[in-house]
Amino acid sequence: MPTHRLRFDVNCSILFTELPLLQRPAAAKAAGFDAVEFWWPFAEAVPSEVEVDAFISAIRDAGVQLVGLNFFAGDMPGGDRGLVSLPARAAEFRENVALVAAIGAATGCRSFNALYGNRLPGVDPTDQDEVAVENLAAAAVGVGRIGGTVLVEAVSGPQPYPLRTSTDVIAVLDLMRAERGITNLAFLADLYHLTVNGDDLTKVVAEHSGRIGHVQIADAPGRHQPGTGEIGLDGHLARLEWAGYSGWVGLEYAPSGPSEHSFEWLPRERRSGAGLTNEGDR
Repeated sequence: MPTHRLRFDVNCSILFTELPLLQRPAAAKAAGFDAVEFWWPFAEAVPSEVEVDAFISAIRDAGVQLVGLNFFAGDMPGGDRGLVSLPARAAEFRENVALVAAIGAATGCRSFNALYGNRLPGVDPTDQDEVAVENLAAAAVGVGRIGGTVLVEAVSGPQPYPLRTSTDVIAVLDLMRAERGITNLAFLADLYHLTVNGDDLTKVVAEHSGRIGHVQIADAPGRHQPGTGEIGLDGHLARLEWAGYSGWVGLEYAPSGPSEHSFEWLPRERRSGAGLTNEGDR
């Protein structure tokens, strides 16, 4: 039984992948969850209106809340990790911002993850960072119109993704505030990625809890459900709550078996966010 009262949501881009995408929100509801999040659920930055309407309807029909959505991140299976810092794809990213904000307006989602993008061979990293400033500012303005927040995260893995630690992410947030006065950017603290990259989670919570806009979890090694690795996730979540975090905790793990069996660590009565907290998302 968790020792905190934080609310959990299911990332339906990594869980319930046994099912077609549009059936996953209903599967999450059937498993006892009230909220879901998704990576960008389409193959293109700007899919057809029919595809978008079907996605929004799947959320509504399932009776779940969409609490997190990624901006288009390119070909994720092929190794892409976002468009934010890619000069040649800036226009594509800006077009996606408008659609992300529209989906947020239709669903009530207010947290949007912008993957920074890999370093490119033959391109000056300074040039990429300058593009990232422009794109993050555009994203912040775009979703700011609906009261949204842009999330920035550290990512592990073999890709040449430059934001690896909490310090890397906080530096980007500080730069955006100092240079552009942008304040609706926040740290997405993925406890799996941070651990794999060598961050001390106790220190991250102590130093940056006030900058965290969303939390995601998976155990390590393996990126499976809590209790299959060595992170001690419940203790870190309890410390986050004690430090003032009251937002959602996204279950973003690859289940070690069928998705519906991967929630056995979490009693069904704790899967619903109803009554756990009276505070809004941070």
